[in-house]
Order: sequence, then structure tokens, then C-alpha cells
Amino acid sequence: MIPMLWEIIGNTSCIINHLSTAVVVIGCIFFFPYIGEDVKPFTPEKAREIVMSLQQPAVFCNMVGDWPALHWDVKHLSAMLDGKTIQFRIGLKTMDLVPQFETSCSYVKATLEQFLAWSSGQPSCLSGPFSCFKHSKYWAYADYKYIARIFEDKEEVFQDVRWSDFGFPGRSGQESTLWIGSEGANTPCHLDSYGCNLVLQIQGRKRWHLFPPGDTSFLYPTRIPYEESSVFSKVNVANPDLKRFPEYRNATAHVVTLSPGQVLLVPRHWWHYVESIDPITVSINSWIELDADHEARVEEAVTRTLVCALKSAESSSDGDPWLNPTEVEATSHEINLQYLNQAVSAYFKCQKANVPEQAHPSSSGAQQETRASRKRKRQVSCETEDCQLLNHEFSSSTFKAEKLQKVPFGPHLIQVLPQSQETSSVGAGAVASDDRDLLHENEGGHFGKLHCTRKQLLMSNDCRTPANQMDSDSSPNASQAALSTNDLLDCLVNPHVIRLVAQLLLERARV
Repeated sequence: MIPMLWEIIGNTSCIINHLSTAVVVIGCIFFFPYIGEDVKPFTPEKAREIVMSLQQPAVFCNMVGDWPALHWDVKHLSAMLDGKTIQFRIGLKTMDLVPQFETSCSYVKATLEQFLAWSSGQPSCLSGPFSCFKHSKYWAYADYKYIARIFEDKEEVFQDVRWSDFGFPGRSGQESTLWIGSEGANTPCHLDSYGCNLVLQIQGRKRWHLFPPGDTSFLYPTRIPYEESSVFSKVNVANPDLKRFPEYRNATAHVVTLSPGQVLLVPRHWWHYVESIDPITVSINSWIELDADHEARVEEAVTRTLVCALKSAESSSDGDPWLNPTEVEATSHEINLQYLNQAVSAYFKCQKANVPEQAHPSSSGAQQETRASRKRKRQVSCETEDCQLLNHEFSSSTFKAEKLQKVPFGPHLIQVLPQSQETSSVGAGAVASDDRDLLHENEGGHFGKLHCTRKQLLMSNDCRTPANQMDSDSSPNASQAALSTNDLLDCLVNPHVIRLVAQLLLERARV
């Protein structure tokens, strides 16, 4: 092989004239596989540290080159599914001032082979499931497709997804979700109540518009349509109605175009609007659990109880599509209250596990010191987590953990900066709002979404043990009485809550 290569080089004038380039080519082809083919820019421990600590979006490069899942383009997936149909959400390509929520879309069941034919404009689609939707006017999106469900008879494919490289051993395709879309397919702007998000792009490109938690009030959040763990924005980010939503002018979009082989980190409570910009896109994501999720589940349980109670009291003939298609049905008050109690139990179990055992204080002074210490910890947690949404305090350089002293931004971890900060130090495509890709040459520095089913009520810390199988420490006991409907109502009609609700209703009436 070596003599043949030198012969080729000798016959190729362009390479002879650029000998240094030829040497690089030789090094890449012949030496790289033997001196660290599996070497990645970050160890699993370092990658996990970044994922769990970084409070701004970033793109990992050169971390998944050996993942078999990189071959999961639509043709490959079509062969894997072997004629199995999946549901596609259909939306209009025309840009309206109102977001295209899932409740306003059409739905069809089709094979990936039929999807490929339709997306390429083949005449055979005139009689297929997409026959009512012209490819030039509509987009199709197979979203929220849980790999564990669609490949339940082919569990071996779970290992094609290796989140262990990011420091999460045992996490594979079984804990991941598949997304397949045509050009224009999009997800309305929303934030996820739980966890942070890792997204692998496989085929085509997607453009992400991300907003920090501090922009929440500028994005006009809503829970209708209702979906557990998703808070939607009333603003169509792609075509905002500034007359109706003037505060959106104050929002700061971080825009990035994700290309195949790159992995995007979406930190906790970052808003995101996602759109496919190539004819066909395929991506895989996994939501990573965080300790803060336990408190979020309590909030979600309260929200579900209220929404289901109020909306189920309406006339069934009003035609109000309030429940997102990702939610199977409105659950009963009994189930919702049980879910709320399980969420509260899990929260206190997590709190107990995170507080180290201390000797019983022998004086009131010691007790006060312990309480003060705990109060400070809670205040710090509030400042770095949930209170960002209420106080709108956000800094792109804030981290959850102090151990991440310096973020290793560079060619392997690209910072996603605000749209107005497209400087040369970040790279030509890292934060651009146009169609350019991220550059590796950058020289700069429902199932719930965590696979915790509502029907299982709540999961334990590892998100795998159903709540009804938890140990006795997680169940209500003498020191933690079960919450009743009256307890919930007493909190809901608290004067502070009523005052806030009245203010929100008055603000809505002014629009």
C-alpha cells in the first residue's frame, strides 16, 4: 500500500506542490488509527462534570465518532423498522404569528419508506398516508419517539447509543428519544421542567434558538396546551408578534446550527425552539436527571392537579384542545393527588440523602448554627437554580458546581453565544443565525421527559424503580403526613397565591 500511495502522490501535481499537506494526509490515513483511534477530547468524568455544571449551552465535537448510531440515517432506520409504522405530526410551512402547537397539527401513521418517498416528491405518495399534504406546503415530524418502545423487539440496537462517553454509564438508546423530520419541521419554543438535555445530530442540520432562564417573563409562558414537564411560550420565535408580546424584544436568543456528529448541551430550564433546515433530519436526545428535579416534580404534580380539575369541569363540547397529544388522557383527581404525594415523598428522601449525618447539637446555639447553615445552603441553591425563573437573575458564567474552575472551550467544546455576539473569536458558524455549520476549526476559548411515566406516578432517584416499590423511607410516615385535597386547597387559596393569580389575571385582561 505504501509504494502505491507514494506513486499516487508522485502523479498528483497538486499534492506534490503542497508537500506539507500530503504529509498531513498520510498522517491522518495511516498513523491516526494506530495512535489513539478511541481517544476523545474529554474523558467521561470530565464530560460529565461539564454537563452537570455548565449553565450555558455548548456543543461537543469529536466525541461520538465511533458510535454506531451515527449510521442511523432514515434509510438505515427504515431497514431496521422493516415496515413498521410510526406517527408523524404534520404542520404548515407558512409562518404564522401563532406557534404551531401539537394540538393544532394533523397526524398520520406511515412507514419511513413512505416518508422518504413523500419528502422526495415521488408520485407514489398521491395515494399514501401523506396524500392530503403537499410536500411543498407541509412538513412532517416523527417526534418524541422513544427508542425503547419502537425497537422493543430489537434491544441490541440500544447499545448503538453510548452516553457512557459523557460520564453516564449504562445510559444507552433505551433512555433516549428519536426525532425524524422534513425541512421546516419544528418544535414550539418551550422549556423542560426536568433535567438537562444532550442532543446528538445524526442526519441533516437543525437550528436551535435558545434563551436563558432569566428570559422567562419575556417569552410569555403558558401551560395550555398542557404537557407534563413542558412550559410553552406564547411567542412564535420564528415570527414574533411584537404588538401582542412587546416584552419579547428584551429576550436574548442564542442561535446555533447543529451538524451531524455534534452533541448539543441544553442546560436546565433553557428555553429552546428547534427547526429542521435540511430536507431530512435525524437526531437522538437523552434527558439527564438532576437533584433539583425532585422539587420540580412537586410543582408539576400541583400543576397537573389544577389543570385537570379545571379543564375537566368545562363542557366537553367547547372544542378546546388543551391537552397535548403527548399526554394520553386527563387523569383523575385521585391519581393526581397520589402523584403529588409521591413527588413530595421523593423530594424529602432526596433532601435527607443529601444532608450528611451530624451529631445532635448539645446547645441551642449549635441548633441555631445548624439551621443557619441549612438556610444558607437553601439560599445558594435558590440563587443558582429555581429562583432564576422568579427573579430573572442570570449570568452565562454561573455554574452549579465550584469544582469546574475553567470551562475548556475550544475546538472540541464550542460555546453558544448570544446572537448579538457573533465575533471572530467564536468561529464563523458557532453562533451564526444563518445556515453556516459549526466549524471544527474554531479558535475560541408522556412518558415524562426523563422516562418517568405518570402511570408509575414517580420514580426513585435512579428513575427506574416505580414509586409503589420504594422503600419505607420514601412513604409518608408520622413525621410526614399524606397531603389531602384540603391541604392542597389551603395552599392554593393562600392570600399570597390569590394575590399573584389576581395580578396575572389583571395583566391578561389588559392585553
